[in-house]
Amino acid sequence: MTQRLHLVFGGELVDPTKSEFKNMDDIHIVGMFPNYETAYNAWKSEAQRTVDNAHMRYFIAHLHRLRDEETDASSTEELG
Repeated sequence: MTQRLHLVFGGELVDPTKSEFKNMDDIHIVGMFPNYETAYNAWKSEAQRTVDNAHMRYFIAHLHRLRDEETDASSTEELG
């Protein structure tokens, strides 16, 4: 079975209508999760915990979409 990794992270935004973080050093990494369901539950928990701050946002990044195992490695991966 293929693993579908998800990263949940968040922080305070400069403007709540955009996705620019106010301070990159303060980004909260909630964690990495093996499927969308557990990532969503973690995201929801953090979003509810910070609901009183309109500038706080949490996101789910679909890490499995960033890498296609069927495609040859990029030139930067080959440097490793």
